Amino acid sequence: MARAATLLVLAAIVGAALVSPAAATGKTGQVTVFWGRNKDEGSLREACDSGLYTMVIMSFLNVYGHGKYNLDLSGHPIAGIGDDIKHCQYIGVPVSLSIGGFGTGYSLTSKQAALDLFDHLWNAYFGGSKPGVHRPFGDAWLDGVDLFLEHGTPADRYYDVLALELAKHNIRGGPGKPLHLTATPRCTFPPAGYLKKALDTGIFERVHVRIYDDGNCEAYWQLAWDKWTKAYPATKFYVGMTASEMTHGWIHPKNVYYDTAPFSQKAENYGGFMIWDRYYDKQSNYTSIVKYYA
Repeated sequence: MARAATLLVLAAIVGAALVSPAAATGKTGQVTVFWGRNKDEGSLREACDSGLYTMVIMSFLNVYGHGKYNLDLSGHPIAGIGDDIKHCQYIGVPVSLSIGGFGTGYSLTSKQAALDLFDHLWNAYFGGSKPGVHRPFGDAWLDGVDLFLEHGTPADRYYDVLALELAKHNIRGGPGKPLHLTATPRCTFPPAGYLKKALDTGIFERVHVRIYDDGNCEAYWQLAWDKWTKAYPATKFYVGMTASEMTHGWIHPKNVYYDTAPFSQKAENYGGFMIWDRYYDKQSNYTSIVKYYA
């Protein structure tokens, strides 16, 4: 593809400048990618084997809070994903599950609903086992839970209960592995109340701040970034970028190098990059360039 070829040429040109004094400081090399939104993106194993990512987040568990649960991986065959998860973990790439998404089939409007969701997650995807609870990935244990809460109401104020329950009952997502509790909000600050209450617990390891698909974020993301990183100093913050040039807020790799990376890395709690998503990234080769600036 012409665009991919152009970006790879750019990588060679800009990558050579990494040794210059102008190179960004505070780099971590950490790149998280979302996987599961398009069947044509390839397998989970393929994403991990690409060498591009240090974490993969599967998306989404998009129905919960009503006694029903649904895992939507956009037509990916579930059979074999458990083995892929184990493979990714074996080569050092943790795999988390994101809950929420762009639909409206989820809510958390009571403490009991939050406890029920924890119970489902624990027994279906982590170390638990309960009659009647199906484990879609067999005996594979995931490494974390991500909150991707695109929708909610003031009544959805019990995500803190879920977060605390995860921390209290499961300090390990698997044998010898810490559970990664993360969130992926739009960059607007402060966040919506239902997410803010959860983040205010102070127990989230990472937050991926999405600075794409939002006109205000594109113009003022730096102001928002400073507010986010200062509000939660114990949390690592990742710059959430899109790999699709067709998405509003796409950042040219050159601008990632000269602007996005050096600015975000001024924060002491900078964590890395988050890329949306594996399908677009496979088409554009975006991460193959920007990972050097993370």
